[in-house]
Amino acid sequence: MDWQLGGIPLHPLFVHLTTVAVPVAALAAIAVAVWPPARRWLAVGSPVIGLVALVSVPLATQSGEWLEARTKETAALERHTELADGLLPWTVALFALMLAWEAWHRFGVAAVGSVAVRRTVGVVVPVLLLVAAVGTAVDVVLIGHAGAVSVWAD
Repeated sequence: MDWQLGGIPLHPLFVHLTTVAVPVAALAAIAVAVWPPARRWLAVGSPVIGLVALVSVPLATQSGEWLEARTKETAALERHTELADGLLPWTVALFALMLAWEAWHRFGVAAVGSVAVRRTVGVVVPVLLLVAAVGTAVDVVLIGHAGAVSVWAD
């Protein structure tokens, strides 16, 4: 696929979408994991934000690979691309956990009679959600910094 529009590479556009969507999804995930009123406010919105983040990552990655093939390779660019390859698993985990947490609150809590199961899910899923949110946010910052260095450093 030709990842340009009117001769301008689309990678910066997709990168900006990713650098907004992924941290917003991470913040939404943290909010719904630790603050019960946020679950009501964000409800379906939280997984939708996670889905936007998830979709943005392959767009940024694929357009970046297209651009990389047309750019002089440097150590900074290589670091940026290596880091970028690790973001998709984080965003998949983040989206899946956001979806699972919303589904649990919408359908699972009332359907499960066991108090032990409810408590276990009520602790394990938010902890995993926090880990995925922090990991995703840290990864996107590291990738963005490496990308900025690859573009703007001498």
